Amino acid sequence: MGSERLLDRRTFLRVSSATATAALLAGCGGPSGDDGDGNGEETDGGNTDEGMEDTEDGNESDGDGDGSVDAEVDEYLSDTDNYDGVVDETGSGELTVLVGAEGNGGNFAFEPAAVQVSPGTEVVWEWTGEGSVHNVVHEDGEFESELTDEEGATFSHTFEESGTYLYYCEPHRSQGMKGAVVVES
Repeated sequence: MGSERLLDRRTFLRVSSATATAALLAGCGGPSGDDGDGNGEETDGGNTDEGMEDTEDGNESDGDGDGSVDAEVDEYLSDTDNYDGVVDETGSGELTVLVGAEGNGGNFAFEPAAVQVSPGTEVVWEWTGEGSVHNVVHEDGEFESELTDEEGATFSHTFEESGTYLYYCEPHRSQGMKGAVVVES
């Protein structure tokens, strides 16, 4: 039932995104907007519903056309019940992610579950003191914190290189306590 809810939410977000994009394009001289001659007359040269159908048929999109980053994060966090998409925090010099936030049947979540940042951003994980002991472990071993349940404890990592960094809490991984940092320049 939970995966059906996630699928429905993702479908809603894709359709909403496609609808918003179509509305923006309509006002930018695109196929369904101004004909581009500067007089503001509408043309009937395109049907924006066709683009929406493609999106509804399951094409993933992360805004740059290929969908690969969001698809990788979506798959990794498919069993993480507080994941609602990648939160755009590009331009932030420092970002805090809560450890032991509410989710996954208790205080077994990172909040936000997935973020997008610029290279050079320092991500600080801060423990809430809830949900027992937690840690932060990168899938490929680039970083790993100590296990702790101390409220206010922190662990940080500065992300210099572009890429997708997937991580988890070792004791609660099977419960869906996972996260992602997407670094894009």
